[in-house]
Amino acid sequence: QVQLVESGGGLVQAGGSLRLSCHASGRISSINAMAWYRQAPGKQRELVAAVTSGGSTNYADSVKGRFTISRDNDKNTVSLLMNSLKPEDTAVYYCYAHIVPFRYWGQGTQVTVSS
Repeated sequence: QVQLVESGGGLVQAGGSLRLSCHASGRISSINAMAWYRQAPGKQRELVAAVTSGGSTNYADSVKGRFTISRDNDKNTVSLLMNSLKPEDTAVYYCYAHIVPFRYWGQGTQVTVSS
């Protein structure tokens, strides 16, 4: 089986930065897309940023210019650098990986941005 383990969440003041990391371990053949999603209380889970195995990236409009996603294919990791954080970024952030032929989720890490 495959596990995704996230780290790096926490409490930060508005305008601050955090870096989330996610490591995939287990029986991994090939990882296609990796991504970060988030879910705020009372809201649906939404895509924050995604990166393909080739390095192409995609961002939600709300985080463009502030967040940067990156991955290390050799280490099976994906990271999310979050700058200029806003209170509306507060949510549980989930790591996602499409590891052929299945899709996997991490357990989630809380990010809280205080005003």
